[in-house]
Amino acid sequence: MRVWTISLAAGLLIAASGTATAQGRQPSYSLARELAALRQRLDSLERLVAQLTPQRVDTAKTPADELAALRAAASEAARQPDSTAQRADTGAGKFVSRTRMQSQLNPEISVTGDVRVVGRRPGPQQDNFDFREFEFGFQSPLDPYAVTKIFASFEGGHFDIEEAYAYWTGLPGHVRLDVGRFRQQLGELNRWHLHGVPESEYPLALHEYLGDDGLIGNGLGLYWVAPTEGAALGTHELWGQVTLADNAVLFDGGHRVSLLGHINNFWQLSQSVFLQLGLSGVYGQNPDDQLKSRLLGADFRLSWRPPAQALYHSLTLRAEGLAVRQERYGVGQTRRGGYVSGEYQLSRRIFAGLRYDRVEPLLGLTDATWMVVPHLTWWQSEWVFLRAEWQHTSVPVTATLRNASDRFLIQAVWSIGPHKHETY
Repeated sequence: MRVWTISLAAGLLIAASGTATAQGRQPSYSLARELAALRQRLDSLERLVAQLTPQRVDTAKTPADELAALRAAASEAARQPDSTAQRADTGAGKFVSRTRMQSQLNPEISVTGDVRVVGRRPGPQQDNFDFREFEFGFQSPLDPYAVTKIFASFEGGHFDIEEAYAYWTGLPGHVRLDVGRFRQQLGELNRWHLHGVPESEYPLALHEYLGDDGLIGNGLGLYWVAPTEGAALGTHELWGQVTLADNAVLFDGGHRVSLLGHINNFWQLSQSVFLQLGLSGVYGQNPDDQLKSRLLGADFRLSWRPPAQALYHSLTLRAEGLAVRQERYGVGQTRRGGYVSGEYQLSRRIFAGLRYDRVEPLLGLTDATWMVVPHLTWWQSEWVFLRAEWQHTSVPVTATLRNASDRFLIQAVWSIGPHKHETY
């Protein structure tokens, strides 16, 4: 290659010299300058050939050999991936694989701890440290059509599956299908996980009529949103659920099927004010105890969140009422209960609230138990909150005698993982 190139350069120099002589205007030193430029270009071409060919190429070969080497180098370069196309696809200057890596197959995992320190009046002071619950949450899309959620809790010294269900979206008619074990869509707070409710415990009415854990069912459910548009028409949601009637309080742990229906109506009254109204109904029976149970509920929520101050000031008002009728051999009574609560955001991290409960016992006296629950919550961050709460309770003992008691609680709740303080 060098011999051929030098010959070519000499020819060019001779031609250039002849031209300069003929014209009489080209200085002699320009020939040396052009020769130096040609040598620099020759060195650049040799470096380029060395970069494009994986094997060392003998540059002293003939022009035909050099042309074959250049063609081989070009063919090798054509087989390499186009990095420019890769950058255009990702938009971030690096290649992103479309294959499903092992880490992408893992579910999202979250863990929540809920611990309380409790003081009582009257005493005695015992069981003051309540490691109430540690919840483990697993969530993952199964494919483009289905998602699963699984929540296992360690409570009272044993593990329990609180929820484990899959749901499908995009079905005909914009219907969502839930299958598995889930907290049922009854009223405002039954659907919420315990560590996510505005106070440290569920309202008395849910405890009395549904048990400590609320209404949880094994079965399937359908969810549908009415195709309405605009603030005037609002948003309207409908749930229908068919589950096993095994709630120990409402159905005496039966094995038949129970039915639940819930309608939720939502309106945006202004840029700052939102109104929600809901109605619920549950029916089930347990022939072993000759029991038929009916529950009707109504819930209300009003939220004030001014857009310019939403991070620092807000107000939420809630109310819910339940009526339960249990009949054995066709005879029964209707008992009622409910609560009213309000929570005001004092600053970006501090919330103050108050709840009033009243509930008639499912069995026994018709006189109602009532409770007042003021509380103050400090959100240290989105992962941790601390709550101070006072519970003053009045319980009927006889038709004319009541028993009052107080509990003082400090609650600490913390979460790790992508889904923190899961309310649903």
